Amino acid sequence: MKTIHIKELDRDVSRVCLGTMVFRTAPQELTFEMLDTFIVAGGNILDSAEVYGSEPAIAGWLKARNNRESIVILTKSCIDLPEISPEGIPRGIDGNLSRLQTDFIDLYMLHRDDPSKPVEMIVDALNKEVERGRIRSFGGSNWKAARIQAANDYAEENGLMGFAGSSENFSLAIPNEERWAGVHTITPEEHVWRSKNQLPLFPWSSQAGGFFAQDFSPDDTSNPEMVRVYFNPTNFAKKARAAELANEKGCETIQIVLAYVLAQPFPISALAGPRDMKELRSCLDAEKIELTRAEVEWLELKRDAR
Repeated sequence: MKTIHIKELDRDVSRVCLGTMVFRTAPQELTFEMLDTFIVAGGNILDSAEVYGSEPAIAGWLKARNNRESIVILTKSCIDLPEISPEGIPRGIDGNLSRLQTDFIDLYMLHRDDPSKPVEMIVDALNKEVERGRIRSFGGSNWKAARIQAANDYAEENGLMGFAGSSENFSLAIPNEERWAGVHTITPEEHVWRSKNQLPLFPWSSQAGGFFAQDFSPDDTSNPEMVRVYFNPTNFAKKARAAELANEKGCETIQIVLAYVLAQPFPISALAGPRDMKELRSCLDAEKIELTRAEVEWLELKRDAR
């Protein structure tokens, strides 16, 4: 599997980051099988969070395989905005470390942003955790580019570590509205900012939550959430083009969608949350699909030919 480089960690991570929301300690067979398969395929980074309930299952696998140092753990806490504070951030990390049964987190992210909190306070608090050795790098989930830039400007001016990456919503489908409260989708302007700054992105819902995987039609209202978030003429036009390209390449539409995300002009490790082994293998095969710039722009409806 191809990789991207995380400067703050001084190591490479796989372009697919395995989402772990379905992982549980009992039964553990699926958890172990999926993790083992991911590692054999060249994956090395796992995505979790305080609210996912998967950290204890990851801990059990790490202990069984005795491979903590070879695995990059991205995990999150402080989804409740009052916890984004000098006291709350260490408290959130305490919980992550306890559930993961590890001494350190490779890439820690605040699960939400509170724009009322000064970035200076947040960067200072996170750097203290780096100094303590409890986290090795950090970032934010659902942060806007302007806030990330402000945080990194402050860090650079004061000789501190800045954001090593972030995790926002990004996929071929453009949502009508945010899927959950407090989340953020990359805007076109932020896409330009990413291309210029090359800050690694760990996009969630990189395959649009199943919009491209299922046989939805504009008059199908059986899934209210899909209707609310993704049903619009532009997304259905993109879906038709993705299906056409998949047919030509002999793969699944959903695989073209993941390949599209990985074809962006900045470092990406796409969060993929397979529910079973079939979906995991689909994601692993999708990582091997290379799209041309013309194909990417055609999928985006920016050109009529490819």
